[in-house]
Amino acid sequence: MWEQNIRQVVPYVPGEQPKDENKIKLNTNEFPYPPSPKVLQALQDVSLDSLRLYPDPAVVDLRQALADAYQVELEQVFVGVGSDDVIANAFLTFFHSEKPILFPDITYSFYDVWADLFRIPYKTKALDENFHMRKEDYYEENGGIIFPNPNAPTGIGEGLGFIEDILQHNPNSVVIVDEAYVDFGGSSALPLLEKYENLLVVQTFSKSRALAGMRIGYAFGNKKLIGYLNAVKFSFNSYTMNRTSIAAGVACVQDNRYFEEMVQKVITTRERTKKALQELGFSFPDSTSNFIFATHKSVPAEELFEALKQAHIYVRYFKKPRIDNYLRITIGTDAEMDTLLAFLETYLKGR
Repeated sequence: MWEQNIRQVVPYVPGEQPKDENKIKLNTNEFPYPPSPKVLQALQDVSLDSLRLYPDPAVVDLRQALADAYQVELEQVFVGVGSDDVIANAFLTFFHSEKPILFPDITYSFYDVWADLFRIPYKTKALDENFHMRKEDYYEENGGIIFPNPNAPTGIGEGLGFIEDILQHNPNSVVIVDEAYVDFGGSSALPLLEKYENLLVVQTFSKSRALAGMRIGYAFGNKKLIGYLNAVKFSFNSYTMNRTSIAAGVACVQDNRYFEEMVQKVITTRERTKKALQELGFSFPDSTSNFIFATHKSVPAEELFEALKQAHIYVRYFKKPRIDNYLRITIGTDAEMDTLLAFLETYLKGR
């Protein structure tokens, strides 16, 4: 049969994109506020005629803006269509061994999908009872390591010393630190770049930079590492980023004041929400991300998930071992979080 020659994988399942007009969407960790007003101006400055031409395949303008912002060299920056694209390219480039790659058992659920898709052997390492990684689990021989920091869906961040320990024990493997949520209170591995040539740090515009709709991701590493990554990218698709995304990305990075103000606003709302949820009987790991991974002392998470959904409030529920009694709640605007908390208070009292 023709189907025997098809590569079959179990696909990644993204968060629901509800069509309700009056919804409160707290299920995909999007930023609750619009990007910098300078982004709109940059998009308006993109001429209609320029869209008939291919964009710059090297994406120099955006890479230079990122290099300037993070104080690295242009050749140390790689960009792609969202961090998913960046990480997929990294899997293809760096995880080319018969040895298994390592990542946590509770983590971003795209990792095992890519490993299966690209026929990369892998092992998952169980988080401890408090949902922290055990650094000793990553001392064994491997074909590469990847983990988010802060982790998803737990929101827990590990310190710089933890990351350096893993790098010290794995000089022959590429270690990828996925920092999608680092701007909300995590410890970035960027200071370790000059010391460890096997480190790749991946970030995104989809969370703290409020540009999930433009699909921009990026990575930092030493020049040789980025060179290998570019070789794979240009062997696959030279024109991955369009002109409008490039323009929006540059404008976004250059408005650092707006970026910092909005991120702090989300952090303030997160801390207030933590206190309110605790008063309602919820517990959770201390989050350094833009979401809270919460469980209630007496009401099952799946029940709360369905009740919230009926009220047009969308959070994320994972029906998976060890985390099937938790809800991942994205931090929205103050008004959205007030509505969520008011609903939970009423529901819990009336149950």
